[in-house]
Amino acid sequence: MTLFRLFRGLLTARHRRMSALAPALAAAVAITVLPASLYAETSLGALLQSFGGKTDPKGIASSNGRIEAQSIDVAPKYAGRLDEVLPKEGDVVEAGQVIARMDDRDTQAQILGAKAAVLRAKAAKQVAEASVMQAQSALEVARTTHDRVVKLNADGHAAQSVLDDATNALHSAEASVAMAQAQVSDGDALISQSEAELDRLNVALDDLEVRAPLRARVLYRLHEPGEVVAAGTPILTLLDLTDVYMNLYLSAPVVGPLALNDEARIILDPIPQYVIPARITFISPESQFTPKTVETQEEREQLVFRVKLSIPRDLLEKFESYVKVGIRGVGYVRTDPGADWPQDLQVKLPQ
Repeated sequence: MTLFRLFRGLLTARHRRMSALAPALAAAVAITVLPASLYAETSLGALLQSFGGKTDPKGIASSNGRIEAQSIDVAPKYAGRLDEVLPKEGDVVEAGQVIARMDDRDTQAQILGAKAAVLRAKAAKQVAEASVMQAQSALEVARTTHDRVVKLNADGHAAQSVLDDATNALHSAEASVAMAQAQVSDGDALISQSEAELDRLNVALDDLEVRAPLRARVLYRLHEPGEVVAAGTPILTLLDLTDVYMNLYLSAPVVGPLALNDEARIILDPIPQYVIPARITFISPESQFTPKTVETQEEREQLVFRVKLSIPRDLLEKFESYVKVGIRGVGYVRTDPGADWPQDLQVKLPQ
């Protein structure tokens, strides 16, 4: 008896739920038989249309994407301790602007040592030059003595052994001059080497001031003053505000008619009232699977080709403060080069 009452209760609850759903089902059926114009005006119709999307005009293809910009990791050339990191995230830095400084005390000390080495090399050259003068003086004495002994030997007043000694003394004096002159050349080489080392250290000192390679916006500040970083460790990530683009992933039939430098259009989700002009600057020669971060209307397993739409530099310079990466939108390309852009894809920019 208890089991029978349980089944009866379940059947009664199900009947009540079906009765409650009946008006909603009737409304849905009524909507499906509405004319197209009235159907579109209903909230449910608008919702269904938003799920289905709209069809691209003839000769136009589109795909979802997001705004990206070329990023540059700025790193010091040498390992050391960070003294300063000047810009904050979001700041715009100019090309050549100092954005970080490394501890330079060790390099400064090496520069002082290199300057001392230059002075020592110059002093050594002066000593060598003095040795040349001394050797040349001894050579003149030896030459005079040799000439006198030659005459005396010719007259029979000097023995041959005396002439041989004078000749050997002359040759020794000539060798001393040559050696002293070589020491002068060695002094010149030592000076050049010392000055080159000083120049290298000055360059290293300059490299301890990390400069921005181009005008850009700071995206990430990766290290703070006081941290010890290795050579080549990025301390700031910059965004090149003149190299902004959107990557689309299009199927082979769409990519086939496209060519580099073709016109394109971009519409961003936050500002759908504006149409941004662009150019096709890259078409991948190899197909790939659609990345998971890009949502398309087609199956993700389908092979597609990456197409890069770049925004003109002059336009980016004009609207630099509005450039933001990561914003999603839709990119449009013409599969028919002769097709005209429809009215809703004509270029429209903020004034």
